[in-house]
Amino acid sequence: MSLKLKVDCYSGYKVNQKPSAFFLGKRKLRVKDIIDQWYGPDHSYFKILADDASIYILRYSEASDHWELVFFKEGSCDVDTYPGIWENASIA
Repeated sequence: MSLKLKVDCYSGYKVNQKPSAFFLGKRKLRVKDIIDQWYGPDHSYFKILADDASIYILRYSEASDHWELVFFKEGSCDVDTYPGIWENASIA
């Protein structure tokens, strides 16, 4: 089961190259870090740390041009697991 999302993206050498923010309902979550990225036969996957300190996996289908939330883990990011993850983060 997945949830369709509206996603703001950075578009460099290709459209929707990487997510920069996404919306859960009316709530906008900014991407603090892309922890991992991989490609399947029909989708691109992004494991991200959002500004709410939760981990999300977003899936993008280039063929249908839509994004889906396929995984969510609530909580604060463990600095030991992801060393240096907050180095470039800005506190608003």
